[in-house]
Amino acid sequence: MTAPTPALALVATLVVATACTAQQPTSNLVSGSPAEFKGFRAVTVLDGLDRPWGIAWLPGGRALVTEKGGRLWSVDLTAKQKTEVTGLPGVFSRGQGGLMDVALHPDFATNSLVYFTLSEGTGEANRTALVRGKLEGRRLSNVQTLFRVSQQKSGGQHFGSRLLWLPDKTLLMSIGDGGNPPTSLNGENIRNQAQSTASHLGKVLRLTADGKPAPGNPFAGRNGAAAEVWSLGHRNIQGMARDPQSGRVYVNEHGAKGGDEVNVVEKGKNYGWPLVTWSTEYWGPKISDLTTKSGMVDPIVVWTPCPAPSGLAFVTGDRYPAWRGDLLSGGLAGNDVRRVDLDANGKVLGQQRLVIGDRVRDVRQGPDGWVYVLTDEQNGRLLRIELTR
Repeated sequence: MTAPTPALALVATLVVATACTAQQPTSNLVSGSPAEFKGFRAVTVLDGLDRPWGIAWLPGGRALVTEKGGRLWSVDLTAKQKTEVTGLPGVFSRGQGGLMDVALHPDFATNSLVYFTLSEGTGEANRTALVRGKLEGRRLSNVQTLFRVSQQKSGGQHFGSRLLWLPDKTLLMSIGDGGNPPTSLNGENIRNQAQSTASHLGKVLRLTADGKPAPGNPFAGRNGAAAEVWSLGHRNIQGMARDPQSGRVYVNEHGAKGGDEVNVVEKGKNYGWPLVTWSTEYWGPKISDLTTKSGMVDPIVVWTPCPAPSGLAFVTGDRYPAWRGDLLSGGLAGNDVRRVDLDANGKVLGQQRLVIGDRVRDVRQGPDGWVYVLTDEQNGRLLRIELTR
């Protein structure tokens, strides 16, 4: 967290044409494409990955990397080699669905448990699920499905889904709203499920290590409410990160046409989708006339045109002194990583853009302090970000 330079002091408001372009609103929250930062290089650690989605760090200099099609790799970062890990169940891999995030149990050193999110089912009836297995060398054993979203949906859109462990060893899991119109559920647009506490769709859930509702969840015990729900009013979160000092949990989430957001997620809060949004429909009209509303939480950043955010890291350590305490958000449509400069209170000071040149699916800081990026390509790469000035 550093004092903003003149280039960072004001958030850019220029419209840059992309596939996600919408009319540029006027707000100090809303930015277009930030100023480009060129003082870095992206070093290829590994290539030959097929649509990689998530990464988790193993002890001893290795990592687990998921591929959307359903394969899991154990990657030796030093030797730049990968070995397939078997034992996962089949996945529904279509559109945005497939094998998605991966996270180690906080006590992995003693229990070897690994958690995954994936989509299961068919094109007509599918959902996001949480799966756990024990890593034994090159295979997973005792693989169990711990949790399934209660609502089945059709199509291949908006599954989420990131995982984030909290210090109390409960697990946050993001679930998308189910899709765009004309996708429907119970006779209405499926995205309206994001406002229903009875539904898992469009939520952040908080679960125990066994996939059950975590104690202390805000809607537990309310008539008809889902006891797993932690926060609501989300469209499609694909990045989650936590500030270890303040405890703030940050997420990035896709808007529709424009209106991608960075939010600070808190217990029981409503983030507005689809009642409050900067997005417009892909075919033009407003989704809502409201961009803010009493009782709903405003984002800290809105991007129009949209970078299609995926992957989020909170920077700590000494590798990037000027970035310490800041967020790094990947962009699929933006082909970039965006640095969101934060002060000690989480206030946004400005932004910069690191052009990667490929779709960025995940951004993580490794245990060695380096920031790593996964590119969402058929010949996807694992990259290490190094500063050159």
